[in-house]
Amino acid sequence: MQRVQISFLYRNSLRDTTSVRHKGRTSFSEQSLTRVIQPFLVSFFEEANNAHYNSIAIIDADGADLGLYRKSHIPDGPGYQEKFYFNPGDTGFKVFKTKFATIAVAICWDQWFPEAARALVLQGAEILFYPTAIGSEPQDGGLDSRDHWRRVMQGHAGANVVPVVTSNRIGKEIIETEHGKSEITFYGNSFIAGPTGEIVATANDKEEAVLVAQFDLDKIKWKRHSWGVFRDRRPDLYKVLLTSDGSNSPL
Repeated sequence: MQRVQISFLYRNSLRDTTSVRHKGRTSFSEQSLTRVIQPFLVSFFEEANNAHYNSIAIIDADGADLGLYRKSHIPDGPGYQEKFYFNPGDTGFKVFKTKFATIAVAICWDQWFPEAARALVLQGAEILFYPTAIGSEPQDGGLDSRDHWRRVMQGHAGANVVPVVTSNRIGKEIIETEHGKSEITFYGNSFIAGPTGEIVATANDKEEAVLVAQFDLDKIKWKRHSWGVFRDRRPDLYKVLLTSDGSNSPL
């Protein structure tokens, strides 16, 4: 049985971006940290020449820099005008072979797209990680998207027969724009879902928490293969997904 020991934080949890990556390398202080906590995933605001990305660095248990992923889907809505800050990521969807498991990471808004989850598991991801910073909607004080948010990722877990781990921040943030001030209350509720979408560990919306779960990846792999959701795929019928409006197949 493979026992996974991987730690990660919520989206953009590291504020001092210069300490994360310099000329493509991970800082010594971060490598020292991983010797204590095993593979480490940390999300940050990355400056790369004239571009800016919402990125996450993946550091293995021995301190090796496995590379990074840059957020692909950039939202643009009230309180979440991220197109002002970030360029769309150019890394594509990637998997990382750590000491304990082959993992994949997608960031925040990426988690709402089933195509991303499927692409990652197709490449061999055994666990999906989603660092997040999501909360209330400034334009609609009565809208609570928490349950919708959770169910979407539970669906990724069940549809791909793979564990999903997501972290989300708590607290409030005041946003000032030319239109005035608005407030976002982040609803936390970080959770870990098993390979059928079941919740195996969860936090609340008030307190910081450390969630721990253990998975037998060999058994999950057998279940994924035997269930047939990858065996019975029909890629020849999915060409419409390569279009923006579904009206014309590009191939």
